[in-house]
Amino acid sequence: MGFAARMDEMGKPAWIALLVLTFIIAWPIGLALLAYLIWSGRMGCGGHGRWYGRQERMERWRENWRRSPWSGSSGNAAFDEYRAETLKRLEEEEKEFRGFLDRLRKAKDKAEFDQFMAERKNRPQGPTEGEQPA
Repeated sequence: MGFAARMDEMGKPAWIALLVLTFIIAWPIGLALLAYLIWSGRMGCGGHGRWYGRQERMERWRENWRRSPWSGSSGNAAFDEYRAETLKRLEEEEKEFRGFLDRLRKAKDKAEFDQFMAERKNRPQGPTEGEQPA
């Protein structure tokens, strides 16, 4: 059994302790070990994982919840139907709310742009103070 396999058996805390120790002894070795841990995926980061935005994380969470043992039948058909309707209603409300926020942002952007254009239109076109005519 190799060294890395023995460290893997001990888990992440062992890798972290070794990493700290190598940084204390010689920082270049610690840096090399850190690169190895990231590259190999032992710390759960780097190229082996993906960085998800909030929306993607929520979608993954919902899918995992739907597949989990808790999402199955509760044994009470009336409750299961109520739960399904409530979840559907909440998802629809979320979509409507996101649409509302988008419309609100667009209206705010348009108002700011209109204000900018009005100020630009009312601005004097002649030379300003400190400028000399050409």
